[in-house]
Amino acid sequence: MSYKQMTGNIISATKVEPDGAFEDSAASGVWNLQDQYDYVRGDNWPNAGNPANTAVFFGGAGGSGINNSIQTVVITSLGNATDIGNLTYSPAQGCAACSSSTRAIVSGGQSLSDNTINYWEYASGGNGSDFGNLLSGAGFGYHCGLSSSTRGIFAGGQASNESISNVIEYVTLANTGNGTDFGDLTVARNELRGCASPTRGIIGGGKNSSNSPTNILDYITIASVGNATDFGNLSRVQQLLASASSATRGLWAGGTGGDEDHIDYVTIASTGNATNFGDLSVARHSVAGSSNLTRAIFGGGYASSSGQNIIDYVTIASTGNAQDFGDLAIAQYNGAASSNSHGGITA
Repeated sequence: MSYKQMTGNIISATKVEPDGAFEDSAASGVWNLQDQYDYVRGDNWPNAGNPANTAVFFGGAGGSGINNSIQTVVITSLGNATDIGNLTYSPAQGCAACSSSTRAIVSGGQSLSDNTINYWEYASGGNGSDFGNLLSGAGFGYHCGLSSSTRGIFAGGQASNESISNVIEYVTLANTGNGTDFGDLTVARNELRGCASPTRGIIGGGKNSSNSPTNILDYITIASVGNATDFGNLSRVQQLLASASSATRGLWAGGTGGDEDHIDYVTIASTGNATNFGDLSVARHSVAGSSNLTRAIFGGGYASSSGQNIIDYVTIASTGNAQDFGDLAIAQYNGAASSNSHGGITA
């Protein structure tokens, strides 16, 4: 069999022409590794659907009222978000999200009678699809999400009877189905946020059943089941905050109760109190956070009596103030975000 080198250094016995939805994306064949390296460095390596380092923002409320929108950005490239679809349910204000490298899972919202879980595929984009339901008695709104590469966790929140929940539940990201009981938080609370390494999840802040903001940090081992354990404390009491992580460092940003522009960080593998990282570009609460292994982004939020479209970014391994990334397509607060390359996915 004779081989020839095709355009773009694809080597194949017969020319391969991707078509349809993938005509500008992935091609089969054998690539020269130097060219692949050059293309990756230039962020031009072909991908099917949304590339690695895609962050997705779900739901929230904004200038046009409560929405069920789905918006995406590429974390490695500064710029504005694109509105690409909708969840199957609304209102999605107060929802929570988590992801594997191929699928994002989002659940719940302001309607405390709605325990819907949706999934959204990075490769195909578009609208959300039905995944299952949260546990009865769990927090259906203002809860938090985090994940490893295979298991998604939802914790805390406000239950359908309006009580504050301490329930932690899990789903298997690659499947569909209802949540399964994992254990309990150390203290019941809502308006909290979580982040993860590949093995450990940390859940921070939130409002307790006495209606007071907290600085609690809990941790869990994602692959097991059981109750959360005390990790330490945030440097300030905060609720309605955002979170993001690399594989080693977790961040919490914004919120209300303390300083609304403040960013804290912890080393995920080591229990202890959080340390000051820097400040958001604009003080705000009800922000959504996401990340890849090196960069965290914080989008939307509430400030100056309105929903915001601001997206900030920081370099996770350093410390310092956030910088402008771009804008959301739809201003939102009390939404949720995740990505296909966050710290819980890849060590």
